[in-house]
Amino acid sequence: MSLIEQIDKSRIPRHVAIIMDGNGRWAKAHQQERSVGHREGIVSVRKVIEAADNLKIGYLTLYTFSTENWNRPKEEVDTLMSLMVFAIVQETPGMIKNNVRLLSIGDLNRLPDDTREAFKKCIADTASCTGLTMVIAVSYSARWEMSLAIKEIVSDVENHKLEKKNIGESTISDYLSTKHIPDPDLLIRTGGEYRISNFLLWQLAYSELYFTDVFWPEFREEEFYKAILDYQCRERRFGKISEQIGDNNHQ
Repeated sequence: MSLIEQIDKSRIPRHVAIIMDGNGRWAKAHQQERSVGHREGIVSVRKVIEAADNLKIGYLTLYTFSTENWNRPKEEVDTLMSLMVFAIVQETPGMIKNNVRLLSIGDLNRLPDDTREAFKKCIADTASCTGLTMVIAVSYSARWEMSLAIKEIVSDVENHKLEKKNIGESTISDYLSTKHIPDPDLLIRTGGEYRISNFLLWQLAYSELYFTDVFWPEFREEEFYKAILDYQCRERRFGKISEQIGDNNHQ
């Protein structure tokens, strides 16, 4: 029996973010080239999208390529970029059929022309979809995002578009690339590492964190459902005490 049967459909996280880690180590363990691990990881992306859609999750953000990943060997970076183009072109018809919308966050200007254009076309082609929103974080890092936001805030203050006294937490959120996306309720990291790795640092302030030793190429529907079940065992207090949460639940 699938674990999905045990999930409380009334307590589904609105937004799940995933750090997809372990492609290379999975490939090494199977005596394969790293590129084979990345290709197998694409299958996991498809399976997890289907699982999220089955649960009616609103947003799924996947950390696909960080700004730090540009420092990897050129051959691997080129392979990753080509795989992204292949995956986007291959998956777009299915996304449209399943009412999945694509968004991206990150510095798309650093991507090769064909990769950037593939993203833009899929984003345009799925813009009218109203089901799951899949957000691809590519050429992204939280410190890059926050540095850019600070520059824009300073510029708007200098140009009298924003008053310094009015700057608060919501202001900063409004200048981030996720301004139209709710903060993640749950962060999943695969591959046995226990780090955030410069991912959504502002947005993860109150997210539940779930770490698993399972490498990303082996993280499929049942592993995703396991993470959701673990999330549903948590008590999310947001700085309050248990009694307050209980009182709110009974109002």
